[in-house]
Amino acid sequence: MTGKERFRRMFEHREADRLPIVDEPWAGTISRWRSEGMPAGADWRDYFGVDKIERISINNSPLYPVKRLEETDRYYIETSQWGVTMKHFKEEDSTPEFLDFTITTPQAWEQAKARMLSDGERINWDSLKANYPKWQADGRWIQGLFWFGFDVAHSWAVGTETMLIAFLEEPEWVRDMFDTYLSTTIALMDRIWDAGYRFDSIFWYDDMGYKNTPFFSPALYRELLMPYHKKAVQWAHDKGIYSHLHSCGDISKLLPDVISTGVDALNPIEAKAGMDVLEIKKQYGDKLVLHGGINAVLWDKKDEILAEVERLVPALKENGGDIFSSPPPLPQTVNL
Repeated sequence: MTGKERFRRMFEHREADRLPIVDEPWAGTISRWRSEGMPAGADWRDYFGVDKIERISINNSPLYPVKRLEETDRYYIETSQWGVTMKHFKEEDSTPEFLDFTITTPQAWEQAKARMLSDGERINWDSLKANYPKWQADGRWIQGLFWFGFDVAHSWAVGTETMLIAFLEEPEWVRDMFDTYLSTTIALMDRIWDAGYRFDSIFWYDDMGYKNTPFFSPALYRELLMPYHKKAVQWAHDKGIYSHLHSCGDISKLLPDVISTGVDALNPIEAKAGMDVLEIKKQYGDKLVLHGGINAVLWDKKDEILAEVERLVPALKENGGDIFSSPPPLPQTVNL
């Protein structure tokens, strides 16, 4: 079977020849594999025989100018197209430190919003023309990467503290941000779809939890964020394709409402944050494709991770509906 056929069977809740296997390794992880014998020009997915997901993305940012403010041997500080000042470390396996934000008030948001609605280089047509035929011919699962919601707004645009305060004190501002993000995404994805490029599902990042609890209550989810999740899911279903939500952290308390949006798949189901993938399979396995659920802290402990896989996979693979993956990104310490 091709990767696309395996994924489709999971979304149809039917078993395949094997589970789809996907992952997202750090750059340092790939460097380690090359040092251990993987050919320099090889696609790591081909080398290890895993399935391939490709993503079609858009740029719905305010297109603020990117400026390099400082650079040392270890890091550089740069502004982003979202107006965020970030400290990027030069180690291969690192995440940026967020230093400052431009969009911190409703007034600053109005200025950013006007820029988001302007024309610009928002779709990489050249990349699509070059890569899409290969993806199709190779039987890869293609996702349309949506960019909206709590996670990308708080982390990449306004800051966590600003967003959470606004949830309580300025909910109309929050709704306008979510609506603008999603509306611009849909408008751009409609252009791609209408140009003849098809994808099999939409995928979006919206981390709503941390260890043992969500960032906000189910009531606030229903009031402020859920309507936009439902709108994204409906857009996908109207196109005859699936919807795939990524939310790190423990969102168990939100799951009944998340499921009611009609979303088709959930990732990464973080065990180390408190998510119980077998319980979720028991409650929602007939409705939800489970992508992940393996405990990330065990990946560098070969005997323990093999025992965990043997404990979980037989139950998760029953009647389809499972995609095997670590909670990404896959670290250098993993033993394959």
